[in-house]
Amino acid sequence: KQFLHYFEEPDRPQSRLDRDLERGMAVSIGRLRPDTQYDYKFVCLSHNTLRGAAGGAVLLAELLCAEGYITRK
Repeated sequence: KQFLHYFEEPDRPQSRLDRDLERGMAVSIGRLRPDTQYDYKFVCLSHNTLRGAAGGAVLLAELLCAEGYITRK
C-alpha cells in the first residue's frame, strides 16, 4: 500500500475522488507550486474520520502493543 499519493493534475486532490484512497488511510498531495514566503505551497487531503480519529487510535494501539504496554492475558 502507498501512504502518500502525489497528483500532478492542477485540480487534484479532490474530496470526492481521493478521500478513500487506500481505504481512507492515504494522504493525497497536489497543486505543488513555488511560494515567495514559504518556499512552496501545496494542498493535502485525508479522510478525517479514518485517518484522523479512528486511524490514529489504531496506530496508537499498534505502537502500544509493539512497545509492550499492551499484552495478551
